[in-house]
Order: sequence, then C-alpha cells, then structure tokens
Amino acid sequence: MKELLDVGKNEGKNLDKTDKQALRRWRRRGFYSEKVLVKLLENKGYYAVRVPVSNPSRNPLPDVIARRNMHVYAFEVKNARYYAYFPKDQIVKLFEFLERFFPVSREFKHAVLAAHLGKKWIFKEISWKKWEKDELPEHERIVKREEGNFQP
Repeated sequence: MKELLDVGKNEGKNLDKTDKQALRRWRRRGFYSEKVLVKLLENKGYYAVRVPVSNPSRNPLPDVIARRNMHVYAFEVKNARYYAYFPKDQIVKLFEFLERFFPVSREFKHAVLAAHLGKKWIFKEISWKKWEKDELPEHERIVKREEGNFQP
C-alpha cells in the first residue's frame, strides 16, 4: 500500500480506479482504528480526540490525543493483521508535538505507538531518553505475539 501512496505523491492523478479504491479502503481501516481507540480510551476515563488530518503532513500531529489527569498522550495508530511498522519520522512527530504544545514536565507527556492487530491492541510507549539521545531506530515494529509496555 505504501507504494500506492508514493506513486500518488509523485505522479499526481495517474492512479487507476482499482488503485484508488484500494487506497481508500486502506485509509478507511486506519480511520476506523483511530475512532475505536478514542472510544476505548474514553471508556477507561481519558479525554480523547482523533486528529482529522486528511493527508500526510510535515506538521507534528499525532493520530489521537488523549489526557487523563495531568498526563497527555500522543498516539500514532496502525491497523494491520500480524505486525505494524512505525517509521522514525512519525515517532519523532509525536515528541515534537508534545514538546511544542504542552509546557509541562516530560514525566507527564507520553508518546505511544498503538497497533490494532485484528481484535487485539498492543501499545508501546517510547521513552524520552531514546528521543533525546537520538537513539530512535529507523522504524519500530510491533508484532501480534508481543506484549506492550503500556496499558491505557
């Protein structure tokens, strides 16, 4: 699917009808997972909203923002069957967003990767130390058989 996105960026409107339909289905899956995550968080006592950005952007915006008490959470959400990849630039955007818009101590700001793998959710919080020391890998991977390090 990433190839379709790259082709769409580089060649404008040269996607055929089948490719456009596949791209729409792929994007709808992501929107669905974001909406489900918002409901899951709200049911657990968080205030949560989906950030409705319709195109990939250079702006540091997460897919979902949540807050409970003094803690603020920026989520990057992926929908997949068995594993989800989160590119480094998307993880960096979470930290940039939290730094720019929430003038509170870092102990209250959380960058979280959320993988919706079938009916299972796996959450992985990325530490500020990794970001500060520029030790983020080129991508983070979450596999269905893993346990996360964060539970909402």
